Order: sequence, then C-alpha cells, then structure tokens
Amino acid sequence: MDKVQVDILGLSTSPSSAGAYALILKETNGKRKLPIIIGAFEAQSIALELEGMKPPRPLTHDLMKNIIDTFAVSLNEVFINELRDGTFYAKLSVEGVSDTQEIDSRPSDAIALAVRYGVPIFVEEGVLQEAGVVSDDEEVLEEEGEEGEKKQEKAPVKQFTTKLEQLQSSLKEAIEKEDYEKAARIRDEIRKMGLTD
Repeated sequence: MDKVQVDILGLSTSPSSAGAYALILKETNGKRKLPIIIGAFEAQSIALELEGMKPPRPLTHDLMKNIIDTFAVSLNEVFINELRDGTFYAKLSVEGVSDTQEIDSRPSDAIALAVRYGVPIFVEEGVLQEAGVVSDDEEVLEEEGEEGEKKQEKAPVKQFTTKLEQLQSSLKEAIEKEDYEKAARIRDEIRKMGLTD
C-alpha cells in the first residue's frame, strides 16, 4: 500500500448534507484534495483543537487522549486506508510497551486525535485517486527572484471557515446593524456548540 501524507486544509459546511461538514485534506507534496463529510460534533472537536481553544471540560477526543496517555500508549500516525460504498475507513497506529497495533476508526475521530497529538495523517494512494480532486484555485505561479531566477510559488489556497467563525462573523454583523434579537439568537447558538458547560 502506498501512503500519501496529507494536511488539514480546512472545514466548511457541507451544502449537500444539513448539519454536516466537509473536512478538506490536502496532499502535502501535491495538488490533490480529499473532502470527507463528517458530523458536527467531530468538526467542532477538530476546529477547537486547530484554533487552540480549550473547552472548560474535556470533549470525547480529549478524554480519549487522556486515556491513551495514562496507559503509556503512543499514537504514531493516522491512515485513511479504504473507501468502500461511499464510506471512508481509517486506522490508528498505536505503540504500546511491547508492540505496535492498528485500531479501526472513523476518519473524523482519527483526525481529531491526530491534531491533538500532532502526528502525521496518511491516505492510501488508491483512495486519493478514487475520491481526490484537483482544484483550480491552487495554481503554481512563477515570479522572478532578486537574482533574476524564476521561482515557483503557490497561489493562495481558498480558505474554509468553521461554523464557529461563521457564527462569530454573523454575530458581529448583527451587533453592527443593531439587530440585538438576532445577535442574542446567534450568541445562544454559539453557547450550544459546547464551549460552555
């Protein structure tokens, strides 16, 4: 199996699935992107960790990390290894005292743990070929450097915003328009996201 390392490009709301999010993974040394539809809870868990926000009480993935750490096991990597009937499958590579084992996982849970540990995320080449996309918004630009030689730079990649960022932006806009009723509804929705206990 060929493993391709990927990075998290971002999260965006999924237009095709109400309440779901698209987690966008991007090939580290390439142009392909892999969108994976995940649930709102997992998206929130990933987004909070990426943004460095700590909820007052541990979320499920924080609890899993605490358990893994307590039992002297380490997470080495996450591997999205299969796409079957439209469903992605992943494995956690964990190392115990005596051996390394692979544990079956949903990709969203695996990635939520990967961001907490800072471990690499890999995708099987066949999965990336089948479900990956190359977008037009990442073209290689050539510009001349100081010494007259051409160097390549990547065009800015389209950024995806999290639900929290969208709500915060809407809240700011409602306050600026003095629509305090709408602002109160948005504030309540932010609170329901689990940032308060």
